[in-house]
Amino acid sequence: MDSREVAYAALFIALTAVGAWIEIPIGPVPVTLQVLMVLLAGLLLGARLGFVTVLLYVLAGAVGFPVFSGFSGGFAHLYGPSGGYIIAFPPAAYVAGLFAERWEDVRGYLLGSLLAVGLIYLLGWLRLGFFMAGDFRRAFELGVLPFVPFDILKAIVAVGVARRVRKMVELM
Repeated sequence: MDSREVAYAALFIALTAVGAWIEIPIGPVPVTLQVLMVLLAGLLLGARLGFVTVLLYVLAGAVGFPVFSGFSGGFAHLYGPSGGYIIAFPPAAYVAGLFAERWEDVRGYLLGSLLAVGLIYLLGWLRLGFFMAGDFRRAFELGVLPFVPFDILKAIVAVGVARRVRKMVELM
């Protein structure tokens, strides 16, 4: 990584942490702006750097830095009810970045963002289902359905922001 990539990675790690601290509790998994920041990391930094950046964010939280929701950190979060969502963040950034690199238009950005959100839902739902003693239907009702409108909006916002920022700054 060159110095510019390190600076962008540090910026997105910080933005993702701030996004985690802005939360609306609606059940075992709160609504935060983490997903928006993960999508932006992928769309703006590309698949490789977006993945590495978000992976560093997850690792920082796992070793105890207070970057997760509620100003918290620690490895236990990866085993908690929101652990699957957090673990899905790096591959989700990769997916969003891959589509942004291959199709530099609104459709590619939006498709990549929605697939990334779907990946976050899949891994998050599975972990939450195991956390809830195998009640995957209830886990879907609590950990996916309430978030769909919020995350579709986040994907749309991420696409709009990414397209505007790309016009002003060459990031990839």
